[in-house]
Amino acid sequence: MLLKQFFGSRTRVKLMGLFLLHPQNEYFIREITRKLKEQINSVRRELNNLKKVGMLKTHSKNRKKYYYINHDFALLDEFKNIFVKVANPQDDIAKAVSELGEIDFLLFSGQFVGATAAAADMFVVGAIDKTKLKAYLEAELPSQKVKFTVMTRADFLYRLDCKDKFVLDMLSSKEKVISVNNLQKYIETRTKARV
Repeated sequence: MLLKQFFGSRTRVKLMGLFLLHPQNEYFIREITRKLKEQINSVRRELNNLKKVGMLKTHSKNRKKYYYINHDFALLDEFKNIFVKVANPQDDIAKAVSELGEIDFLLFSGQFVGATAAAADMFVVGAIDKTKLKAYLEAELPSQKVKFTVMTRADFLYRLDCKDKFVLDMLSSKEKVISVNNLQKYIETRTKARV
């Protein structure tokens, strides 16, 4: 019965993804309808369902009702793991970031993959305007503070040769998603040569 209540509609799945992939955020109804591009009535109905089963809680602020994850919900970790494995929000972000310049390497870590401790959430190698990247991230993910690092290809390869701790930590992390990798042969060659 519980599972049927969770996976009964497309809107519910989109809502679960929004909250499970951004558990630190809270949203009001109109904000959710804009983000998910769903009708307000179906969003309202599914928010009530998720609140009824205990996954979401609410509070009021500035005459708006905000919804947020109930961190004491018994199945929270299980559902989060399912959505992290299935959902891949990095694809849309990688496409948009690639349009901001010439990207040789793009790695997602930290909040993008559910990692609690990471030196950066996004690591970009290539010719890209940091100001444009920052503006894009603030517009696309306004409630998240995304930590990002940008390096030129030459700087990245130099740091790889020097066994720079930041670069090696990012590359060796188990909690990462590499979306663009035009430097694979360089990375393999230089890391093997230094072993």
